[in-house]
Formats: sequence, structure tokens, C-alpha cells
Amino acid sequence: MIYAEILAGGKGTRMGNINMPKQFLTLNSKPIIIHTIEKFILNDRFEKILVISPKEWINHTKDIIKKYIGSDERIIVVEGGRDRNESIMSGIRYIDKTLGINDDDIIVTHDSVRPFLTHRIIEENIEAALKYGAVDTVIEAIDTIIQSEDGEIISDIPVRDTMYQGQTPQSFNINKLVGYYNALTDDQKKILTDACKICAIAGDKVKIVKGELFNIKVTTPYDLKVANAILQERIPR
Repeated sequence: MIYAEILAGGKGTRMGNINMPKQFLTLNSKPIIIHTIEKFILNDRFEKILVISPKEWINHTKDIIKKYIGSDERIIVVEGGRDRNESIMSGIRYIDKTLGINDDDIIVTHDSVRPFLTHRIIEENIEAALKYGAVDTVIEAIDTIIQSEDGEIISDIPVRDTMYQGQTPQSFNINKLVGYYNALTDDQKKILTDACKICAIAGDKVKIVKGELFNIKVTTPYDLKVANAILQERIPR
């Protein structure tokens, strides 16, 4: 089976002085997370669409889904974990407990605050995950990447032609991801914030899917302005 997992467990501290997590902020009259969920419900290949929420915001998440989307039995709100990877595992544990996990089951994980993903990106993630077992969505790096070990002096300047910027979705064979994650030490789990790196550390190949420049993550007030501008351009006049 094919599952979607929308990660909305963050608190959005970089958004500044706001009274709610960034995924619930309004983007053209609807919460950002609703725009994101809508992209997934349009795809009928998903058995379940898991929305991972902070514990204290679960009821609010359910309320806005009911208000803006209505009833869709595929959408399930699940409590998140202490970090990104634990939130992914919370969703997987829900699947295992309620439906069981088969060897070929895959999960498409996506940031709740990336509302501009496309049908193509979703479909290519699904197909690549079924074939390769681990997938990352990326775009080519436009700017030169500078590496610094201490934040003061340049350590390295990698060749830009081989550099990419990571986006989401990131998609996985569920059993493969769980096996790699469980093999990590507690210290590794604390510092590994990227699920694809879990697979890379295990020596597994991670397939690249081409993202889009407009598949932005709304993290700062500036990002929110850009997202509103993107939406305004898409509204028919």
C-alpha cells in the first residue's frame, strides 16, 4: 500500500512572535497546512493520509480539516514525536498498529509548510520509492555552497555542479526505513534530522527526484510573503 505523511509537528520558532505553529497561519484565506493536504487528497493512490500534529494542537488540526476539507476517511491526525524522525516513526507505528505493514508498502513524507508541491512530484516520488526504496526531492544549487566547520573560516567550497538543495517529499519503503532507523544509536538519532541521511548512512542508494523552485518551505515571515505572492499569481483574473 501507499501512504502519505504530512509532517506538522514543528512549532515554527523562526516565524517570529506568533501565537500558533506556522502550519496554521493563513495563506490566502486558508491555513497553510490545508493547502498542503489538498494536494494529497487529489491523488487516489494513497490508502491513508496521516497528518502528524503536536499533541496540544491535535484538536485544532482536526477542526480545520473538518472546516476546510470536510469528511475524508483517508485523513488521520496522529500525535508527533520529539523530532522530525520520531514524528515519521509515530505515523508508521500507527499504520503498523491499525493496518499492518507489508514488505512493499511505501510512505511519502512531506513538510506541512510546503504547500506548492505538484502532482508530478508526488507521482515521481511514488514510482521511485516503489523501485528504489528511498527517494529525495531536490533542486540544483543555484548559489555556490560554502562549508565552514566553525562558522568563522571557510573549510571547503564544493563544486556547485554536484550540489543540490533538499526539499520534500522524501519517500521510503517503510520496512527498510524502520530497519535503518532502529539500527541507529541514541546519539545518532538525536543529531540526524534528515530521514534520507538515515538510508545513506546505512549504505543504501537514495534516488533523486527533481523538485521545483516554487516548492518552497514557509519558515520565516519573508517566506510567507513569497508564498502569498505565488498564490496571487495563480489566481485567475
